[in-house]
Amino acid sequence: MAAVFDKPTLLQRITPIFQGFDGLLALAVLILAGAGLMTMYSVGFDHGTRFVNHGRNMMLAAFVLFFVAQVPPQRLMALAVPTYTLGVVLLTAVFLFGIQKKGAQRWLNVGVVIQPSELMKIAMPLMLAWWFQRREGQLSPLDFAVAALLLAVPAALILKQPDLGTTLLVLASGLAVIFFAGLSWKLIIPPVLIAVVGVVVLIAMEPQWCAPDVDWKVLHEYQRQRICTLLDPSKDPLGKGFHIIQGMIAIGSGGVWGKGFMQGTQTHLEFIPERTTDFIYAAFSEEFGLVGTLALMLAFIFLIVRGLTIALEAPTLFARLLAGAMTLNIFVYAFVNMGMVSGILPVVGVPLPFVSYGGTAMVTMGVGLGILMSIAKSKRLMQS
Repeated sequence: MAAVFDKPTLLQRITPIFQGFDGLLALAVLILAGAGLMTMYSVGFDHGTRFVNHGRNMMLAAFVLFFVAQVPPQRLMALAVPTYTLGVVLLTAVFLFGIQKKGAQRWLNVGVVIQPSELMKIAMPLMLAWWFQRREGQLSPLDFAVAALLLAVPAALILKQPDLGTTLLVLASGLAVIFFAGLSWKLIIPPVLIAVVGVVVLIAMEPQWCAPDVDWKVLHEYQRQRICTLLDPSKDPLGKGFHIIQGMIAIGSGGVWGKGFMQGTQTHLEFIPERTTDFIYAAFSEEFGLVGTLALMLAFIFLIVRGLTIALEAPTLFARLLAGAMTLNIFVYAFVNMGMVSGILPVVGVPLPFVSYGGTAMVTMGVGLGILMSIAKSKRLMQS
C-alpha cells in the first residue's frame, strides 16, 4: 500500500523563515516607516522622484533587514575582524587617493563610487563587541585602552575627510559598546564635566571667539562657522544662519495641532532648505504640530526601549554589547537630527531615521535593525 504525504501549503513553508522574529520590534519599525512615507509624500511629491525613491530605499532596507536577520550572532562575530579591517583599509585609501567633492574627500572609486565611512557605523560596534567577548571574565584597564585605540583610528580618518557627522555616529556606536562593557563611572564623569564646562566657556566667549578671522586651529573653518552660527544665527540670517532660523520658524508655526497634512507653508513655499533630507523634521513639525512631534518621539522611544530590552535578554556578551550599540546608534541619529533642526546642536548632516531621504543611510539602518532582529531570534529559538 503506497504511503500518502500531505503537501505543505505555502504558508507552512514560509512560517519557519519568520519563526523567532520579534513582533514588537517589527511593529516599531513599521510605525516609523509609515510616518516616513507619509512625510516624504507631503514634502517630496513635487520634488522629482523623491517619494518613489524613498519607498524603493525602504524596500531595499527591508530586504537587507530580512537577510541579516537570518545570520546568527555567531556568524556575525566571525565577520567582525574582516569587516573592521576592510573598513580601515578603505578609509586609508580614501585618505591617500579618495575622490574630492565640495572640499571634502570622502569617496572612493572601486568600479563604483562608495563612501567607506558608512561601513564603519556597523564595523565599529561589531569589532568592539568581538574584542570584549574575547576578554570576557578577564577585563583590565589595558583592554579598555585597546578598545579606545580601535575606535580612535577610524574616527580620526573620518574626521580628516572631514566628516564631523559620521565621526560622531561612529564614536557614539563605539563608546556605547565600551560603556556597556563596564567602563567605570570614574572615567566617564570627568570628560562629561569637562565638556559641560567647555560649552559654558564657549557660550560666554562667543563674541570674541566667533569674531571674523579668528582661527580655532583644532577645527576646520566650516566647522567653526557651524558652531558660531548655532550660538547666534541672527548674525547671518540670510546666509549661514538661514537653515537654523527657518527650521525653528517652521517648528514654531506648527503650534499644537499643526497646519495639516500637505498644508505647511514654510515647507511648500520652499523656505525650509533640504526639506527632504536633513531638515525634514522641521517640515513634519510644521504640518503635525506638537502632538505629531510627541507621537514621533514616542515611536522612537518605543523602538529604543525594545532594542535595549533585546540587548538585556541577549544570550551572550557579544550579542548584548552589539544590540545595545545598534539601539543607541538609532537614538543618536534621532537626537542629533532633531537637535540640529531645533537649534540646540550644530548642523552636521545627520538624517532622521526612516524619515529623511537617503539610500545609504537607509540601508545602514536596515543592517543595524537586522542585527537586532537576529539577536532577538537567537534568544527565542534557544528558548524553544
